[in-house]
Amino acid sequence: MPNYCDICCLAFEENRCPVCGRKSARSVQPDDMCFLTEQEALWSGMLADVLAQNDIPFVQKNVLGAGVSLTIGSMLERVRFYVFYKHLPKAEEIVEELFSPSDEEDDDENQEEQC
Repeated sequence: MPNYCDICCLAFEENRCPVCGRKSARSVQPDDMCFLTEQEALWSGMLADVLAQNDIPFVQKNVLGAGVSLTIGSMLERVRFYVFYKHLPKAEEIVEELFSPSDEEDDDENQEEQC
């Protein structure tokens, strides 16, 4: 069973947290909130909609916060998503499907390189 870091909200297989290096991790529980992804504010709404459509409860946290976003502009804001561990595999599939380059795009790039 994976380990869980209470500080980073991360489930992982190693002996120490890959983010903070903490060794005192515990076994992950089904209701632990786990970090899923960080996305630009522009894409966060789309991800939130798709997670909701798939009945995956989630929490969003803005990285910069409202005050900084108002000062520098909302386009630079990033949003972190957290889901319960029991929903993490399905949520990771959704993120992969939405944000990984498609095979069609890869094929187009390869064809352009060959020309």
